[in-house]
Amino acid sequence: MWFGIGVSSAAPAATQTLREVVTADADGLDLFSVSDHPYYGDRLDAYAVVGTALGATSRISGLVNVTNLPSRPAPMLARTVTSLSALTGGRIVLGMGAGGLWDDIARLGAPRRTPGEAVRALAEAITLIRALSGGGDRVTFDGEFYQVTDLAPAEAPTPPIWTGSGAPKSLAVTGRLADGWIPGHAADWLSERFRTSRPLIDEAATSAGRSPADVATVYNLPGRITPAPLDATRDDEGRWIGGSAEQWAEELTGAVLDHGAGGFVYFPPGGPSAETMRRRWAEEVVPRVRAAVN
Repeated sequence: MWFGIGVSSAAPAATQTLREVVTADADGLDLFSVSDHPYYGDRLDAYAVVGTALGATSRISGLVNVTNLPSRPAPMLARTVTSLSALTGGRIVLGMGAGGLWDDIARLGAPRRTPGEAVRALAEAITLIRALSGGGDRVTFDGEFYQVTDLAPAEAPTPPIWTGSGAPKSLAVTGRLADGWIPGHAADWLSERFRTSRPLIDEAATSAGRSPADVATVYNLPGRITPAPLDATRDDEGRWIGGSAEQWAEELTGAVLDHGAGGFVYFPPGGPSAETMRRRWAEEVVPRVRAAVN
């Protein structure tokens, strides 16, 4: 099980972001997550955030949720994550996305890809990153999108690879090749997105000779953690809105035991209460869920 916290990549919030990660590490959380939008000048580079924060901590792992693959070529991304793994004792999770905001990506000078090309590039990237980690024979790879010649792989093992796949073909790539899936748009275990998407991952995993259980589902969860229970923890459309620590723990425990959830990354609402909710997550919700599912 993974229990994490989402942090901001906004440049003005840099000091606060590092403070939040250090606190999360001290609180025993497993993971911190930061988004990757390198085309925005008011955002910090996601891997700079991860590297700096991991250098200030001792236990917690870092996740870019999710890496903007078109702007980070797979061979260099492999070197980045294996270097971070070697420097931190393996405290890195590789989140990957095929790309989505193509007008913004193109402004960086990165290639604009069709949906089909983006999915094929994602599959190539995962395959190549695995080949360029974990030691072994030198790698020559002649793909549609990536070509490398006679490269020595890094000795560091391949980190867990999670995708933010959404469309059917990219979900199939996740089932065949990835270790985890992050449903988009804060979808949870009761959402239509999960009900229609997860079977495609499971089918692809089985067809590739894998167990569907090899691909964890890790949820991005917004919502309030309130001092007292709420009358309703979901809105009229069934979206999770939050509740007390006890209500959160009951809901997340059910997600693990009844729906096979593999982890949760909490994103508190903004404003002056955000820090209080982060502490409730780490000190009240997470310990309850861990005790209930272990």
